[in-house]
Amino acid sequence: MSATVERIWRDLTKASFAVLGYVTPAGEPRSSGVVYIVDRRRMYVAVAEDSWKARHVGASGRVAVTVPVRRGGVMALLFPIPPATISFHGTATVHPAEALPDGPLARLVPPERRAGCRVIEIVPVGHFVTYGEGVPLARMRTPSLARGRLPVD
Repeated sequence: MSATVERIWRDLTKASFAVLGYVTPAGEPRSSGVVYIVDRRRMYVAVAEDSWKARHVGASGRVAVTVPVRRGGVMALLFPIPPATISFHGTATVHPAEALPDGPLARLVPPERRAGCRVIEIVPVGHFVTYGEGVPLARMRTPSLARGRLPVD
């Protein structure tokens, strides 16, 4: 069992929480936990229209994303098992919520809340960098065996 691009996309689609990293116009790093959905190999995050995320991500158009992937099943109830992670950087575009089609957006933002939000569309670029993705739990103890790097496409 090893990580493949298809497995990574499947795990990104199944998860819903990520840490979004970005830089302010003054060059200061920031990160925030966000809820997201994936549709057609793009990640969508809803944020308040007056939020720092909407302003700062919109200004730079670049983000870093890390998604923890829960592992362990029943074992996780007995032992502290860290999640696997999928990280990547991407281009980001901030859209008014009403500018996007209803399909995936309906799962992210209810119609009555769309007027007050923005949606960040993230397109991964370069490589996925993984840790523990597609490897047995025992291999996570050895960083050289647990790390992976795969092209986004």
